[in-house]
Amino acid sequence: MQSPCALPVTIASGLATATAPAKVNLTLHVTGQRADGYHMLDSLVVFAGVEDRITARPAPNLSLSVNGPFAEGVPTDHTNLILRAAQALRAARGFTKGAALTLEKNLPHAAGVGSGSSDAAATLRLLADLWGVPPLTIRDRATVELGADVPVCLMAPQPTRMTGIGEGLSPMPALPSCAMVLVNPRVDCPTGKVFAAMTQKDNPGMTPMVPGLDFDGFATWLAAQRNDMQRAAESIAPEITKALALLRKMPAVRVAVMSGSGATCVGLVRDMAEARLVARAVQLSEMGWWVAPAPLLS
Repeated sequence: MQSPCALPVTIASGLATATAPAKVNLTLHVTGQRADGYHMLDSLVVFAGVEDRITARPAPNLSLSVNGPFAEGVPTDHTNLILRAAQALRAARGFTKGAALTLEKNLPHAAGVGSGSSDAAATLRLLADLWGVPPLTIRDRATVELGADVPVCLMAPQPTRMTGIGEGLSPMPALPSCAMVLVNPRVDCPTGKVFAAMTQKDNPGMTPMVPGLDFDGFATWLAAQRNDMQRAAESIAPEITKALALLRKMPAVRVAVMSGSGATCVGLVRDMAEARLVARAVQLSEMGWWVAPAPLLS
């Protein structure tokens, strides 16, 4: 299963381009922990209209260069998930040629918005088109082995319910047209530390969402859900508490949540006009933070 409205790849003059949108966990219910240590989740994953961009040209070998505002610290060797995804596709399809890949890094890394996994998913789509080989699906072993978030990122821009350790993926009912303000206070909040700080790991899952909700109904439903990692994340990075409080002070923000394990926080608003106003107010208050208004993709 792939997203029925998968993000397009464009190819012009031998240059292929794909976008890797921010992955946002609007809910993140931790429902248990397996004997092998993996945590069981129940999460509403959506994608925001702010993204990394990946381009590729045919080349004899695989290579990666990185530019953009968050390029610093991004590896360009085999440890980068982009090159691992490229190699996984090449191995799965018996392809021997390569590609010169360029990542325009616009999303903060290790920020709870799945940018590395989204980059890998975009690379799989991009190179399948460039090389003319069948794409990997969310069920292929090679996809799953790249990481738990890569399959759900292949669903982009489809809002998706993710369960289990990430293997349970089901499309959600259509969400209303709305927008988000993404706010990252530029602090480290390692996922492993957050899980270790959690005291309760056996919680109820999401409540069912009625299809056809308007914006007000969706906001009301979302406000009744949880991110079970939030309390632990706030104990590690108190700036998350400050970011959420700042968003909740804005009249246009109907719901403010933390995405993933943090530290990015998200304010849900009615439309992009409101998102831009909220983003400007937050940025003026905290000049050192990363702030991005974005539509909720669907």
